[in-house]
Amino acid sequence: MSERRILLVNKILGHPLRLVFAGVAAFFILALYFLLFAPNNFEGDQKIVPIYRGEPFHHVVDSLSTYEVISHPLFFKLAGELINASNKIKVGRYVFRSGRSNWQILHNIIDGTSVVNPAVTVREGMRAAQIARLLHKNISIDSAKFMSYLSDTSLIGIPNSGAISLEGFLMPETYDFYWQMDEKAIIEEMLGEFRKFYVDSLQARAKKLKMTINEVVTLASIVEGETSLESERPLIAGLYYNRLRRRMKLEADPTIQYIINGPRRIRYNDLKIESPYNTYLNYGLPPGPINNPGRKSILAALYPEKTSYLYFVADGRGGHRFARTLAEHIRNVYEYRRQRRLAEKGR
Repeated sequence: MSERRILLVNKILGHPLRLVFAGVAAFFILALYFLLFAPNNFEGDQKIVPIYRGEPFHHVVDSLSTYEVISHPLFFKLAGELINASNKIKVGRYVFRSGRSNWQILHNIIDGTSVVNPAVTVREGMRAAQIARLLHKNISIDSAKFMSYLSDTSLIGIPNSGAISLEGFLMPETYDFYWQMDEKAIIEEMLGEFRKFYVDSLQARAKKLKMTINEVVTLASIVEGETSLESERPLIAGLYYNRLRRRMKLEADPTIQYIINGPRRIRYNDLKIESPYNTYLNYGLPPGPINNPGRKSILAALYPEKTSYLYFVADGRGGHRFARTLAEHIRNVYEYRRQRRLAEKGR
């Protein structure tokens, strides 16, 4: 075939081939657009979607589809496989706004951006079991796994603490924990806050009082359970020191509430429950803290007010009446019960 004829054939066939190549290229560009860059629109301003530890990629796709964050689950799944996202996803509670592309959403959950980290407030006087339930509710941790670490007192990180568990050392505070954070990491952060507070000067003060850290925190936890009034804490601590020195039973109601897993009204039979934490039956402090006290109660246990008081009872107004003698205390108890009866009749 002559060169002229070959050029003529190429000219005839070249135009359709260019069209085919152009069509294929357009198809791939369009497919790539829908896979990665097309916006996912939904009603409302934003959606919050949780991604859990160990959750496989196809479950993540299902969740995003259920919450209507993505418009085409198959496209999103293919896009994830295209950029090998399945093993890179970070846990969290993610906030997504309408109009974001698969590419943007994938990079959010790979980089851990757009995560909602709720502030969790651990209040003074909460028990470890209550903290575990709070964290399960707010950041979806495994509460049983959290509780399993309580026996590892080496995590406290202070020598000769005398502690029998981590109860009492989980410092109340507002924390910025993240969704499904590792349970041990949470405990270590809370214990870190305790160590920051319980500095060398406070440890020296405990030694001066001839008390272990465990004993200080145990007394502080009782003080925490007795009152929410800052002004009363050092006074109640001083009163309990008086009872300890005189070898009087502490007869502290918060220890009974701990045994019966209160709060509820204490009955007479509750005072007879056999337990090392029952300060109506046993002398001295209980074996360990009954809650996790705040800084002010710990300071009250370390720096109690000097007083001659030995007894106290609620005054019905959020505070307490204090007494030096049993006779004075009995009168205060009678007055408290009278006021309570009048209040109940007025309901």
